[in-house]
Amino acid sequence: MLSGGRRRVVRVWRRIFGLSWPVMVEQILRTLMRTTDVAVTGLFSPAAVAAVGLADLYARLPLRIGLGLGSGVIALSSQDTGSGETANRNEAITQAVILGALAGIPFVLFGLVFGQGAIRLLGAEWEVARMGGIYLAIIFATSPARHVALVASRSVQGAGDTRTPMYVNAVSNALNIAGTIVLGLGIGPVPQFGIVGVGLATAFGNVFSALALVAAIRSPYTPVDFARPHQWTITKQLLAISAPRILEGMLTFVMEFPFNAILLLFGTEVNAAYQIGRRVYQQITAPLSRGYRTGTSIVVGQALGDGDPGGARYNGWAAAGLGLLTVGSLGAVLFVGAEWLVTFFTDDPETLRYAGGFARAYAVAAPFTALYVVLAGALTSGSDTRTPLVGRVTGMFVGMLGVSYVVGVRAGYGVPAVYASIVVYYLWATIYVAVGFHRGAWIERTRDMMDERESTPDGDRTSEDGYSDN
Repeated sequence: MLSGGRRRVVRVWRRIFGLSWPVMVEQILRTLMRTTDVAVTGLFSPAAVAAVGLADLYARLPLRIGLGLGSGVIALSSQDTGSGETANRNEAITQAVILGALAGIPFVLFGLVFGQGAIRLLGAEWEVARMGGIYLAIIFATSPARHVALVASRSVQGAGDTRTPMYVNAVSNALNIAGTIVLGLGIGPVPQFGIVGVGLATAFGNVFSALALVAAIRSPYTPVDFARPHQWTITKQLLAISAPRILEGMLTFVMEFPFNAILLLFGTEVNAAYQIGRRVYQQITAPLSRGYRTGTSIVVGQALGDGDPGGARYNGWAAAGLGLLTVGSLGAVLFVGAEWLVTFFTDDPETLRYAGGFARAYAVAAPFTALYVVLAGALTSGSDTRTPLVGRVTGMFVGMLGVSYVVGVRAGYGVPAVYASIVVYYLWATIYVAVGFHRGAWIERTRDMMDERESTPDGDRTSEDGYSDN
């Protein structure tokens, strides 16, 4: 028979998993879509894999902006759902969707004008730059739609509905995967479009997701709706929460350039191996981590909105334990099966040798990655995106860049030092966010922001131990 403490942990785990599993399914299909892209391009050549991988570096920039705005809206959506302030929640959702669409327009122009040159700046060979530039121009053309889809998905999830985004994105990703195979390889009567076909399939999926999720919000089948924007306070809070997350994405995006340049010093095969090793890791472990992050953001944010910061703190630590247990176990599976798993992406002997090493490095880092992602999600729903920003950026600078260059290049230890840099990066970031979550400054920040937008429940009083007196 379980004790009271164990029953409470299990109850929280069940709730988090109930909210997280639809996100996990969605992420499995999303990463499977990206995995299909790498697998299909791997049938062309290592240069094609490197082209897609390098183009994805730039593609992460609009992705980070969309995720940043999504962090802001899931925080406000979950808090205002917990407090019952649905009018504020719906306005925050509307403002975030509009901001997301507008923020995607510059990327459309960038992809069309600077696509090939941007890939060339990374030191890629001419053929890699040509293919990568074409791919980048196609997917950047749908950046506004990608932003809208991300923001709309987080908006619905913050209100506790994680199934609707799963249904929409499941269909979108299935169509994307089918399109990649048919257009990329030329199945049946369809001619082989190669890397252009892979890009077109991704672009179609982005547009489909955006339109379907906007329609879902407008329908009576989700707990949220759009509302006419009129509160500048909500706009300021959306940007205040989103800006550090966007800055985090931009800075890590910038640091990916020198890191990939370091990889290219060791050869195109090493760069392709990194893309493959990372893709294997993301396919196996990332869906769980991202699902837990969303589930944690919902339960922590709603607890804060309901005036129970002590419960919010407990939920965050319980979620971290669940992530450590499950994702850590998958990391062990990945470590053992690394060499076999990477063979699904290439048959080039040199690339295979390094890809197995990268997959194992990510396997060792998997427990730390899970803790970082979950606690960062808890802090985000507590209106604190600055702590994850500092932890991740400093971890990447000291770990991935510092160790890779100083030990790998200058000291001459080569690619094994790059493997170690991945582990150092996530270990550093995890320690930093864990300390920030423990200190609890995010609780007071959330209370102040809810007071400012008049979302605090009437009669809410919090005792010194962090639990509501209600």
